[in-house]
Amino acid sequence: MDLKLDADDLNTCVQCGLCLPHCPTFRVTGEETMSPRGRIALMRAVQDDGVPVTDEVVDAFATCVQCRGCEPACPSGVPYGHLMERTRETLADAGAMTPTWQRLALKPLAYPAMLRAGSKALSVAQRLNLVPARLGLSEEIPFSQEPLATSGDDLFLFTGCVMDAWQRDVHASGQRVLEAAGFGVTPTNDLAPCCGALQAHAGLARDTRSLAEKMMANLPAGGGETPRPIVVDSAGCGAAMKDYGHLLGTPEAEAFSARVFDIQEFVAQHMNRLPAVEPLELAVAVQDPCHLRHVQRVHDATRTVLRPFVRELIELDDDGLCCGAGGAYSVLQPELAGQIRERKVASIERAAADFVASANPGCSMHLGGVGVATVHPMQIVDRGLHGIA
Repeated sequence: MDLKLDADDLNTCVQCGLCLPHCPTFRVTGEETMSPRGRIALMRAVQDDGVPVTDEVVDAFATCVQCRGCEPACPSGVPYGHLMERTRETLADAGAMTPTWQRLALKPLAYPAMLRAGSKALSVAQRLNLVPARLGLSEEIPFSQEPLATSGDDLFLFTGCVMDAWQRDVHASGQRVLEAAGFGVTPTNDLAPCCGALQAHAGLARDTRSLAEKMMANLPAGGGETPRPIVVDSAGCGAAMKDYGHLLGTPEAEAFSARVFDIQEFVAQHMNRLPAVEPLELAVAVQDPCHLRHVQRVHDATRTVLRPFVRELIELDDDGLCCGAGGAYSVLQPELAGQIRERKVASIERAAADFVASANPGCSMHLGGVGVATVHPMQIVDRGLHGIA
């Protein structure tokens, strides 16, 4: 099968193995096919040597968390994330992965009314104890929420799909912090219902491209001298939106991606606009979402933003290893996701912090599913600005 992979990208990998310690699935299994090196070898075998796409081959690709922790560790600069996304796209198009039920489950993300209706039903089911805890959903999915109000047009605050339905309180905190820094905020609400990250992970690249084009049309740069920024408080969404230039391959998409900022990244650039306050009496450990640390590579901004607002900032001792959330990975691969999470939880327990700050909804839900007290960095800053411990 032709996986439609660029030969130069494949050949960038020299099979050195420096990626292995940074791969969460290799760390918990010790299996070569569960490593970036092994998966790239399989890509070559399928594309160049005609090796059949068996269930075992598909499983090797399906079990990748797509954390991309291997990329910063790679001395050759292998674009592993793009190789994996293209491989999954080809296999999904051929019907070899991403079954119909998974495709149907992702459909409501692009339709806000449908997502809100589904969330209400899930909220009721959760209150009736009909939702398995292993799914790692929010502790209490809200039945209904007040929409975020526009306070100005300096920037867009991307609210997205699942996060807006289940964690709108994080958006509210982020908006208050941005307003405290003097920015007028336009929440995107239904203008941009979904970024396409989960679809891209599942190999549904055509759906991702369609969502990207819709978002680009609905979030214009404005007529001012400086293009209107798009601020994102979900690490996975921000990483996907910053990749639209590669995804669509157009100058317009490149220009759109250049307007996208992670909210910590943006606030860190404007700390001088926030009032000085007394730090909260909290010790906070920072859990870096993979798509903030390994893909966007702006995780240091989280420290810059949090440091003035807490008594102590604690670094975990696992060098940014994945927590196992991986978008929908914790639902699709619960056993592996649980084993990966155990390592992260052990590191968190050693930190002995009051809270864990995590800038991605998937991570916070996955860790919260085993009782880890997680909060978004913007919630801590919001509390600090208002003196709420």
